[in-house]
Amino acid sequence: MRELGAGVTLLAIAVPLNIGYAQIAGLPPTAGLYALVVPAVVYALTVSSRQVVASPDAAAAALVASSLVGLAAAGAGDYATMALAQAILSGVMFLLAAVFKLGFLASFLSKPILVGFVGGLALDILVSQVAKMLGVSIDSGEEFVGKLVGLVTNLGDVDAWSVAIAVAAVAILLVGRRFARAVPWALVVLVLATVLVVVADLEDAGVDVLGEVPAGPPTLTWPVLDWTTWLVLVPSALALTMVTMAEGLLVARSYSERRGYPDRPNRNLFAFGLGNIAAGASGGFAIGASTSRTAAMDQTGSRTQLPTLVAAAGTLLLLVFGTALLADIPSPAIGAVVAVAIIPLLGVRELASLWRLDRFEFAVAAVCFLTTLFVGAISGIVVAFVLALVNLARRAARPALDVLASDGEPTRSLLDPAPSGGVTAPGVVVVRLAAPLFFANAASFAEAVKRAVTDAAEPVRHVVLDGEAVTDLDVTGAEAFEGLRRWLDEHGVTLSMSRIRPQVRRRFARFGLLEGVEVHPTNRAALAALSDAAMTAPDDEEDAHGRRHR
Repeated sequence: MRELGAGVTLLAIAVPLNIGYAQIAGLPPTAGLYALVVPAVVYALTVSSRQVVASPDAAAAALVASSLVGLAAAGAGDYATMALAQAILSGVMFLLAAVFKLGFLASFLSKPILVGFVGGLALDILVSQVAKMLGVSIDSGEEFVGKLVGLVTNLGDVDAWSVAIAVAAVAILLVGRRFARAVPWALVVLVLATVLVVVADLEDAGVDVLGEVPAGPPTLTWPVLDWTTWLVLVPSALALTMVTMAEGLLVARSYSERRGYPDRPNRNLFAFGLGNIAAGASGGFAIGASTSRTAAMDQTGSRTQLPTLVAAAGTLLLLVFGTALLADIPSPAIGAVVAVAIIPLLGVRELASLWRLDRFEFAVAAVCFLTTLFVGAISGIVVAFVLALVNLARRAARPALDVLASDGEPTRSLLDPAPSGGVTAPGVVVVRLAAPLFFANAASFAEAVKRAVTDAAEPVRHVVLDGEAVTDLDVTGAEAFEGLRRWLDEHGVTLSMSRIRPQVRRRFARFGLLEGVEVHPTNRAALAALSDAAMTAPDDEEDAHGRRHR
């Protein structure tokens, strides 16, 4: 019974939100309702997550609108048909990601990037919803600046009844959520507002309403477009896929860890793929993981996908028998429901936290936010990936690189060297690199080790590279290592390695870097061997080969 009750709650939450999200996407209300039927059932029957709810959300709806309006205006094809094709393309990309196990790509969208990107989309949506709440007409196909200008210039057309409905709706949503979170306040607001509009005949007074919603279940279809239009839709479908993938995998993992059941990311991607193809083939639009609805189901105690199936059945009944009930829903109430739902997506708290914790991460989020808002969603996702790579390279270029004490603890970082530094043992410096040795950090690694030798407080005769945390080696890293070895040899310093991983040792051997390099199982063994060598070395500063040491 608990799961059935959760399904009724999900239905009450999803119907008004999906109607609003369909309007954000520039699609008829039925597109949002159809997405709750076949796509939701297909997803629920194939996903590994027991709790994540799949449905259109605000960010996806805004991305659909921003990417298709220009194409439709340019005559690339019918808007609704392109939305179906976009969902199918996104579904195919999800399936490919599942087959080739590419879920790791979503990790490139770090939290600051997602906060900035989704925040920019949310603010763009908010302007449109505020216009609905004020009863002001603006061109929803405009970019953010155009919408904002339209809203400001048309403030003289504000409708008093629309404002009153919106204010009352927002108050009920905020107060109700604070004191009784289990109640589906969005549904309560729409029912009360609709009754008021009908009883007071407010449509004639200037309040905009949803209008007639065609009755009937979703039917199987297929978007017919020429191949060039399909190709043009690929970038936006890719952006939609990546954002949905990042959020979906993160939400699924967090709930699986919290509730103690296994998480299979690639199967989740497979389910998103089938769900989006089903959406495009049944008149809906792109679906993804709904964080708010998943949280609501978790709060009701639901631990299965049964609520999704119950909500799908309820939506189907509504489509067949109850669409007449939707015609008089006032647009200001829909705008209020959507506005309250997306306010958390603005990321104000997250941006404030980033400002306190890491200014660079804040800058990344801010650039994504502004690019998405003023240039567009597709540009925003491109900038997001570029910033992700820049951030990755920035961190990789400055790995943890320390001089170790004889007990194995780091004594100082070589990335911020003092004018002179200590050694691990008399004449010996043990250096630990906590990263793969590759193109991004190869040069800084070699230069830092050289500084450890030249800036040491006493002459250094031996350098030991602790390889425990070195996980890989590429060609550039191998060249830097070979150049460092030559430099050390010219300065009369031997090079040894310790605690190197077996697979990494094979990589070093493959590049011919272990010839003449002693490899020790532990740092203690390396220090003991070098100490023994020092005891047996000639007292004179010149060795048996006539080479003078420092």
